[in-house]
Amino acid sequence: MQRLLIVSATLALAAMGVAAAVVVPALGASSKAVTVRVTASEFKFKLSRSTVPVGTVIFKVTNRGKIGHNFKIGGKVTPLIQPGKTATLKVVFKKKARMPYLCTLTGHATAGMKGKLGVGVKAPVGVSTTTTTATTVTGPSTTVTVDMNEYHFALSQTTVPQGNVTFVIRNVGQQTHNFDLQGKHLGAFLDPGQSETWTVNLGARTYHYVCDVPYHAASGMEGDLVVTG
Repeated sequence: MQRLLIVSATLALAAMGVAAAVVVPALGASSKAVTVRVTASEFKFKLSRSTVPVGTVIFKVTNRGKIGHNFKIGGKVTPLIQPGKTATLKVVFKKKARMPYLCTLTGHATAGMKGKLGVGVKAPVGVSTTTTTATTVTGPSTTVTVDMNEYHFALSQTTVPQGNVTFVIRNVGQQTHNFDLQGKHLGAFLDPGQSETWTVNLGARTYHYVCDVPYHAASGMEGDLVVTG
């Protein structure tokens, strides 16, 4: 009887061993959390790795830029990360995918803060783009002076004729600002007292401009420039 019990116990343990062997992570999955270091700046993300296995991934996002950014992936997003600060985001990926990531602040993804992470698959090698030939419009050359402060743009004129327009931009405030003529030119982030000058060729239509520093556009740093034919 005792011998029968020993044999039964041995068979039970063997069965348990078989069951344990079955509970193995699927190919491409990981039972251990993987860490990805993300560096944010204007306007790009740099990831320490472009692919991760299916499973838990911890993103350590450090802002090396001059303004605030955040990082969104897999339906989760960090709080606003101030320059020099780091935030941690934990995401559980349950299936293979090419998972998009981006900064959700207005204009930042459009300016380049976006990409795709390979989860259990290779990340995309590159993004195909369609090249279009810009049409140069003729007209008089115009100069527009732009003064930036908290929280306002003061343009010397808000209606100009089509042609080459030169913007002379000055930060006369106490905080960092920029002048983003959306779709045409992304101005540099200027510290108080700094200035820059650039020229763009503009056809007849209305152009929207904003400051890309978080919350500045919502506080009033946006407007429209009307270009007439």
